[in-house]
Amino acid sequence: QVQLVESGGGLVQAGGSLRLSCAASGSISINAMGWYRQAPGKQRELVASITRRGATNYADSVKGRFTISRDNAKNAVYLQMNSLKPEDTAVYYCNTFPTGYLTWGQGTQVTVSS
Repeated sequence: QVQLVESGGGLVQAGGSLRLSCAASGSISINAMGWYRQAPGKQRELVASITRRGATNYADSVKGRFTISRDNAKNAVYLQMNSLKPEDTAVYYCNTFPTGYLTWGQGTQVTVSS
């Protein structure tokens, strides 16, 4: 099965930016993909999604600040995060959308300090 590896997280001050990457071990070009996040004590939630043709959709909480993109030739999905807020602090994961049927990766921790 395709393995997913997320990277690019870190500690950043409020207002800062990060770019997350998701590398897949196999082809994901036929799949709609999503970035999800899980904050401590909360359920995992969808942040952004992108169809195989590149149409995007965002959670209201990140609209205008985050941008999802993909490179099918590289089997990769990205999340550009700007104007970060403390409430964006979470572990971020990528997976297929909407079912998340691939094995979840380890995720990448994003911590935004105020």
